[in-house]
Amino acid sequence: MKVHRVARIVSSLAIAGVLAACADRGNAGPVEPVAHVDLERFMGDWYVIASIPTRFERGAFNAVETYSQGAAGRIDTVFRYRKDSFDGELETMTPTGFVREGTGNAVWGMRFLWPVKAEYIIASLAPDYSDTIVARNKRDYVWIMARTPTLPEARYRQLVAEVEGMGYDISRLRTVPQQWPEAAPRPAPR
Repeated sequence: MKVHRVARIVSSLAIAGVLAACADRGNAGPVEPVAHVDLERFMGDWYVIASIPTRFERGAFNAVETYSQGAAGRIDTVFRYRKDSFDGELETMTPTGFVREGTGNAVWGMRFLWPVKAEYIIASLAPDYSDTIVARNKRDYVWIMARTPTLPEARYRQLVAEVEGMGYDISRLRTVPQQWPEAAPRPAPR
């Protein structure tokens, strides 16, 4: 009889553990986009202050994402950064953004390679368009960006708290070093 009781207790604890783990993931739910983005105001330069980076942008310095409105409702994008140091090799990517209808311009598909469009959710946007958080439902990548290369520490902490509130593991968040004006790039190896 005691064996059955112990087995029931162990089973109950195991089920409770599984449910708790599921509840943690379930609490995250989909990332909520902002209600509306004025695309004209959103265009321009955004300095990447911190991110959970893609494999391509690991080790990025002076990362800047620049948006401009292109033809047929597209968002032309230039993402540039220095590799591994302030005077490192300049890397540039030029994906195209496609605003998803019915999202208040806050959800885009970002195409790096045809035909795949990566999810791009504008999940936070300061009323004066001075800073933003771009997130994904998978919680694999996130970007905290601002119109200036740095943010006041208190504001940065608020944005990190928002990222954590979205269900991200902020221990993976990396501050992107910014130093402007840029130093001259080092010469290419011979």
